[in-house]
Amino acid sequence: MKFLNNIVKFTVVCALTLLFSNISNSSEKNYYKELITDWSRIFPDQNRNAAGPKFFKYIIDKDITYEDFIEYNKLYCAVSGSLIDPNAEPDFLFVSERKTNEKICGDYYKCCIPCSCDVMKYSKVEKMKYKFINGLKEFYVFTIKNPCNKKDFPNRVNRNYFCDGEKINNDQVYNLNGRVVIGLLHKGRSCKKVEIDFIRSHQITGSFCELRNNTPLENLETGMGDIFIKLAR
Repeated sequence: MKFLNNIVKFTVVCALTLLFSNISNSSEKNYYKELITDWSRIFPDQNRNAAGPKFFKYIIDKDITYEDFIEYNKLYCAVSGSLIDPNAEPDFLFVSERKTNEKICGDYYKCCIPCSCDVMKYSKVEKMKYKFINGLKEFYVFTIKNPCNKKDFPNRVNRNYFCDGEKINNDQVYNLNGRVVIGLLHKGRSCKKVEIDFIRSHQITGSFCELRNNTPLENLETGMGDIFIKLAR
């Protein structure tokens, strides 16, 4: 009888565990679906070329937790502005900090390999503080300089998304110290030497990026090609 009672108890515990698990899963946010649903609000003209900053602004303006903010920022490419598969794996890379030029390491979710090279070469990271509904948080973001006074502003990018005359359009993109925030560097922190060595010796962030970043602009035919580079350089 005692053995039978133990089996019954075990069965009940398993059933309750499964029930609560299903309840938890059903209440999880579908971040990707929300971005798809709001696509036309984020990009009224459907042009997302190099418009990762539009995603960042849309996300940070939401009334959300820091954890929500992190999850949303895994789903778009800061360089191209395209959505990313929710199961995508990030690249581990470094970008120079704007003021100190110190190398900051972290994870970058990208739509294609060349975007990792472009963000490493043409962006700078800055530490940013922001108050979410669960408190003040600090994190690193990718930034580019104000592109609005460029004579060769790329014609395949919607200039109105970025600019109000020659000033940054603060209603459309996030302005941090006079620079445009294009996306989030996940788990950003000061690099250790072993991490820098790993990134430089990696097949993608090392040899491939070295080749790409030394290729003349007019010869780039992969990724966003010259679009983001013209915007960010």
